[in-house]
Amino acid sequence: MNEQNSEPLTLESMAAAVGHTLPQAVDIREVGPRDGLQLERKLTLDQKIRMIEGLVAAGVRRVEATSFVSPTAVPALADAAELVKELNRWPEVDFCVLVAGIGGARRALAAGITHLEYVVSASESHAKANAGKTITESIEAGKQIIKMVHEAGGICEVIVAIAFDCPFEGPTPPSRVADIVRTLVDAGADRICLGDTIGTATPDRVIALVQAVRAQAPGHSIGLHLHNTRDTALANVLAALMIGVTDFDAAIGGLGGCPFAPGASGNLATEDLTNFLEDMGIHTGLNIAELKQISAEVATFVGHELSAALTKCEPRIGFTYAAEHHLVQTQH
Repeated sequence: MNEQNSEPLTLESMAAAVGHTLPQAVDIREVGPRDGLQLERKLTLDQKIRMIEGLVAAGVRRVEATSFVSPTAVPALADAAELVKELNRWPEVDFCVLVAGIGGARRALAAGITHLEYVVSASESHAKANAGKTITESIEAGKQIIKMVHEAGGICEVIVAIAFDCPFEGPTPPSRVADIVRTLVDAGADRICLGDTIGTATPDRVIALVQAVRAQAPGHSIGLHLHNTRDTALANVLAALMIGVTDFDAAIGGLGGCPFAPGASGNLATEDLTNFLEDMGIHTGLNIAELKQISAEVATFVGHELSAALTKCEPRIGFTYAAEHHLVQTQH
C-alpha cells in the first residue's frame, strides 16, 4: 500500500474496518454500592443512601444497589432488604441486585425488586468458592431463577464471573463461557454481562470473547464488568467500543473486589471511565464534577483514599486548572 495516498487512520475508520461504528453514547451501570462495598467496612444505611443520592445527582440512571447473599459471607451487605425499601426515592433509576442462588432470588423478589443479576462462575474452583456449587448446578439454578423472575414480571441478567481467568485454574476457555451463555439465553436470560473478575483481560481477549458470546446470544446486549487490577481496563473499554459494545459496569472511585477471588482488586472507576468517554465525544449522561464530589464523600465513608485517577487530577475537558490560573484561553 502506498502510505502517502492512504487515508489517515481514525478510531472511526478502524471500527468500520471490522464492521462496526463507534457508539455515540454508552450506558454506564454504577456497581459501587454492591461490588464496591462488599470488601469494605460496613457502612451505615444512611451512608449508603447518601452514596446513591450523590450518584443519581451525577446523572447515574442504572445502579447495582446491593446483593442478596449470605450475610455471613458478605457482612457489608447484610442490610440488603432494608436498603431496597429506600430505593423508591428514585423512580427514574433502574436498580438491580445481585443474587448467587435461588434463596437469594426469593429474598430479593420478596423485598420488592424484580431486576435481578444472577452470577455464574466459569470455573469449577471459583464456582465452589463463590456459591458452593458446580458450574452445572449453577446453570440449573439459573434456569429456575430466570423463570421465577419472569413470573414476577421482572428482568434477569446473567453475569459470567471469571470469564477470562481464574485465580485457581488459570485461563478460562472462551468456549466454556459461550456454552454457559447459550444455555442460559435459551432459558430466557434477558441480558448478558462478562466479568473480568481479577482484572487480567487484554484488548485482544476482550474482542475474541465478546465475539464468541455474541454468536451464542444474537440480539442480546453484551456488557462488560471490568476490574482494573493491572491498569488495563480503559484499554479493554476501547477495544470493546471498536466492536460496538455500549454497556459497561464501573464503580465510583474504583472501589471493589471479590472476596472469593484472591488478587482481585477494584473496578474500573466511574469517573475515569466517564472522563475517558466524554473526552472522545462519546456521551455518558454523567457529570464528572458531581462524580468527583460523591467519590470524595465515599472515601470518607470507607476510611481510605480511592484509586480513581481523577482523585489526583482534573479532567482534560475545559482545562480547568489552566483556565483558573490564566495559563490558557478557553472558548465558551
